Amino acid sequence: MSVALVDGNNFYVSCERIFDPTLEQRPVVVLSNNDGCAVSRSNEAKALGVRMGAPWFQMRDLARKHGIVALSSNYALYADISRRMMAVLAQFSPNQEIYSIDECFLGMDGFGRHDLAEYGQQIRRRVGQWTGIPVCVGYGATKTLAKLANHVAKKGLAGTDGVCDFGRMSAGDRSSLFSQIAVGEIWGVGPQLTQQLTARGIGTVEALRRADPKVLRREFSVTMERIIAELNGDSCVDLEDATSAKQQILSSRSFGQYVSDLASLEEAVASYVAIAAAKLRQQGSIAGRVQVFIRTSPFRQDLPQYAQAVTIPLPTPSDDTLLLTRAARWGLRRIYRAGYEYQKAGVMLMNLLPAEIRQQDMFYVARNSDALMTVMDRINGIWGRGTLRSAAEGITRAWGMKRKRMSPRWTTRWAEVPRVRCLP
Repeated sequence: MSVALVDGNNFYVSCERIFDPTLEQRPVVVLSNNDGCAVSRSNEAKALGVRMGAPWFQMRDLARKHGIVALSSNYALYADISRRMMAVLAQFSPNQEIYSIDECFLGMDGFGRHDLAEYGQQIRRRVGQWTGIPVCVGYGATKTLAKLANHVAKKGLAGTDGVCDFGRMSAGDRSSLFSQIAVGEIWGVGPQLTQQLTARGIGTVEALRRADPKVLRREFSVTMERIIAELNGDSCVDLEDATSAKQQILSSRSFGQYVSDLASLEEAVASYVAIAAAKLRQQGSIAGRVQVFIRTSPFRQDLPQYAQAVTIPLPTPSDDTLLLTRAARWGLRRIYRAGYEYQKAGVMLMNLLPAEIRQQDMFYVARNSDALMTVMDRINGIWGRGTLRSAAEGITRAWGMKRKRMSPRWTTRWAEVPRVRCLP
């Protein structure tokens, strides 16, 4: 198997720069929900020492000193640019697996007549020209090697220029390169595992590649054995043509301000149900249970603390937003306690089944919910999420996320489409 991993560089920041060229060559960070922490950083911001996940309030002095631009997350924009980028990448291979909002694998079997390095540059040029997103390309015999090659391309190691093909390197050159890369850069090796491996003297990619897979399997898991096999070119993770359906769907947000009244919590929960239910229908599933939870802020020990959750079994598995909303609100009323300042709420749809095996019970009262949900999804798909929604979701939404620094939704809202004026 030969596979490529294409990854958008600093994706959220790059999306922002498409419509605001003044952000080029400037340190930029995109913040998480409620403008909390840095979730995307430009190279200029990284050079200033801004860490991923760094709280915004801790970097304000640094921002003033160096002119760091901070922006709120614009998820509608990022999702739409991602859709466009993936559509362009699909033109380069018949086998595409979308791995995340800014990454996808491309199957390269049968591309032996191509110069893959030049093919990678073609990918970069077309994606850049058609979407404005800079990307890097990594090639490997396995998905783990392709991810590692992409890291090499992104860091510019081994003289790469945005494209790295391990297949063109000699065994000695690969071994030398792997000896310079920390083990934590390997796909699937997280911080805790990195610490454990380093304590065993396995601190680089090359050290792990040469380690005894049977010994590490006994100490860690079969996953570690597979990682070692993949580093040695033996594919253990197949390329998937379609993303597998999720077994649970979670929708949760922190509030823009503390919420204490039940009415506001009900609006928030209804809104989260609508988001989760739309995802449920999109993957063709129905849910058998709904879990709802609320909690205060664990970081405000000066305030009374409370957290509770409840799971509600449905009489019949469903994908109907209105039915799921009623169940979630029913559960919320049973766990709500007055006198607390709530910081977060959420819902989880559980016991998911394929919609085609839906089975009604004898007491079910039929109504045209499928047609209603189809119309709702189509309207919201065209005009934006929440255009058509249940009254339970509220209108003003004072509990909503803080996004005071958000850029316009340039590609998904007519009222926010950029205007171009011709000078006489």
